[in-house]
Amino acid sequence: MGTVYLDELFLLNFVVDYLLLLAAGRLAGEVLRRGRLALGAVLGAAYSAAVFLPGGGFLLHPLCKLGAAVGMVLIGYGGSRRLLRVSLVFFLTSAAFGGGIFALQSLGSRRLALENGVLTSAMDLRLILLSAAGCYAVLTLVFQRAARHGGPRELVPAVLKLEGRRVALTALVDTGNTLTDPATGRSVMVAEGEKVAALFPPGTAPTVEELREPALLLERLDSGGWRGRCRLLPYQSVGVECGLLLALRLDAARVGTEDWGRLLLALSPTPLTDGGGYCALIGT
Repeated sequence: MGTVYLDELFLLNFVVDYLLLLAAGRLAGEVLRRGRLALGAVLGAAYSAAVFLPGGGFLLHPLCKLGAAVGMVLIGYGGSRRLLRVSLVFFLTSAAFGGGIFALQSLGSRRLALENGVLTSAMDLRLILLSAAGCYAVLTLVFQRAARHGGPRELVPAVLKLEGRRVALTALVDTGNTLTDPATGRSVMVAEGEKVAALFPPGTAPTVEELREPALLLERLDSGGWRGRCRLLPYQSVGVECGLLLALRLDAARVGTEDWGRLLLALSPTPLTDGGGYCALIGT
């Protein structure tokens, strides 16, 4: 084995572990929290570097390897109801990746190698970064194509503005959400009504009971000076063949890094999740 530079080893394994965690989550249709994925990748990269430190040989024990892998998944997806599914997909993708590296080695390649089960590289740091960027671009393209059939989901911050008032919340970008604005064909954001009450003037925010009767609520808002701002939006969901939601046209909306402009916001009278960490969702 040649000289191992811990900084390059750490960086290489951080990038690969992050992409493996990302791929596992997207393939499993799990909500992606990129900060947690990065922390999980840090653990994996730190383990890879520690193996080559003096006295770190005990980390080569299979139980230590398994513990590091499980720790990565728990950091990235702990608390998820799909934890078992994500874990299985992560181990499968990791095995497939390792098999690919062994295949390259058998063909005589020395650019990438597995030393004691840890990924090492003969490439310089710049080439590693360029290769990682290329891999990420390919993965993004593949997942964007797969997203058209529903699946990948991601939590992003959202800021909604209406007549000088604003609300900041966490939204789920879900390709399975197909609710669209009939007037523009653009995706509609659905948010829990109670979470966006600050968009209304004091004392005028609709109650949960009113949101359950959107037609009556629309009459109240129209008579209160909101005519033209609100409308009824038909929708379908599991157990609801044809329902109605009150929707209002925002002045501005920013979802993640994208400016959505005058987005149509539909108000839900019920929670959208039972603990998923978001209170709004939007399709792509």
